[in-house]
Amino acid sequence: MNTLRAYLLFVLATLALGARAQLSPGDLTTAHAKLEGMSNCTQCHDLGNKVTNAKCLECHKDIQALITKKKGYHASKDVKAKDCFTCHSEHHGRKFEMVRFDEKTFDHGLTGYPLKGAHKPVDCRECHKPDNIADRKLKLRTKTFMGLEQACVPCHDDHHQGTMSNKCLDCHGMEAFKPASAFDHDKTDFKLKGKHIPVDCKECHAVTTRNGKQFQAFNEVPHADCKSCHDDPHKSHFTNACAQCHTEESFNVFAGKDRFDHSTTPFKLNGKHKTTDCFECHKRTSDPLLVFQDRAGVAMNNCATCHKDPHEGKFGTDCAKCHQEKGFKALLSMDNFDHNLTDYPLQGKHTDVECKKCHKGPYTEPIVFDACSRCHEDFHKGEFTKKGVNPDCVECHFLTDGFEVSMFSLEQHKETPFPLEGAHQATPCFECHMKDGKNWTFRNLGSTCVDCHDNVHGEDFVVNGVTDCKRCHVAENWFPKLFDHDLTKFPLVGEHVTVDCRECHVVAADGKVPTFKIERFECADCHK
Repeated sequence: MNTLRAYLLFVLATLALGARAQLSPGDLTTAHAKLEGMSNCTQCHDLGNKVTNAKCLECHKDIQALITKKKGYHASKDVKAKDCFTCHSEHHGRKFEMVRFDEKTFDHGLTGYPLKGAHKPVDCRECHKPDNIADRKLKLRTKTFMGLEQACVPCHDDHHQGTMSNKCLDCHGMEAFKPASAFDHDKTDFKLKGKHIPVDCKECHAVTTRNGKQFQAFNEVPHADCKSCHDDPHKSHFTNACAQCHTEESFNVFAGKDRFDHSTTPFKLNGKHKTTDCFECHKRTSDPLLVFQDRAGVAMNNCATCHKDPHEGKFGTDCAKCHQEKGFKALLSMDNFDHNLTDYPLQGKHTDVECKKCHKGPYTEPIVFDACSRCHEDFHKGEFTKKGVNPDCVECHFLTDGFEVSMFSLEQHKETPFPLEGAHQATPCFECHMKDGKNWTFRNLGSTCVDCHDNVHGEDFVVNGVTDCKRCHVAENWFPKLFDHDLTKFPLVGEHVTVDCRECHVVAADGKVPTFKIERFECADCHK
């Protein structure tokens, strides 16, 4: 009985081992060992089917993520069409290496990062090691080929210590870090020209120490002002203006004629000065401390410092009052010109006269001004000419009041054939000298009363065919002060002497002067 029991146990054990051998082709690798057992088969296998990629990627989510992003080796067109088990077979024992490939013939380009230059001979593990992996979980996989970034910094030290862009390939090539074969200085804010091109980088980008490491600054190097690198031989005579006069070809070549901003100096260039050669004003010198300093302190209106004064100092040194820099002949308004500096100070009406009224030609052309007639026509048409000489206007007229006002005095009038007396002294000139109300005349006016006054008496006082007003009247008024009644046919005596003339010589109804001739002068003719 015991022998039969032992036999049955042996048979059952043998059958169990055979069944197991038929269900599992071999042990799983260490990485998949947790999936051993009949109850775990469907973790990788579909019933009645082979191992599918979907089952693999359900666990290997990091691979699935890269495929979704179309990144990495498994997303390449040569790989993504394959079944996973084509490269990664299982059931070959615990120590079987599922990730197996010939590192020497592996096409790294399928990863999306082809190896070039100095990267080609490098051993895989120089790059694919935990130290270069940022992801904490992947970092624990000591033999993984995942987790590396394509940027240079995770594998290489950043010699620029964060001062430059992390796009190393913008400057460096794959063959070697030095020289930076892809770097183009023309793409920076400071293009190299002329003598700057052959200069060694270290001359401008000094090698120093930063954070205990050798460091060479390529960013934020001052370059807006030449004096950041070069000594200033002019000792700050010119502010930040090196490039306006000099070029990169040579400091000894002057190129500032059309480039230097003269407005940075106290003397701004305008008009003709803009096109004038620098050395027309400044002396040539090779001494950097003296060049262009010979005119320092010259005021903009002190033209005589450079220009010959054609006026010989008569008008002062402030030429800008009259002249402008478009040219000496292009004058400004002459309103500010001080005519008192000339031999003919302006007075009265002359101060308001337009310059060109007198100066027909250039202002510097001398004008003869010894008589008014040099500029003014003789309004009187020679009426005052004596012996071929015409008196000057100023003998009768004021400069201050113009020709309308005369300073011909009563005393002077006494020297004429008609001295003014009595009421004539208060009579306006035009009453006698402008009879037509338009034209002045001073000759052939006549000297008798009737030449100006009407003869209101008619023939009443004619003597020898002439009515002489002065026999009765005086210049003070019209009262017949000189009339002598005793010379008439009716001498006044007694009470008649005190009688008002108009008592006998009645004014007519029409208001006219009465007649002074009375035909009848008996007492009864006047007295009743």
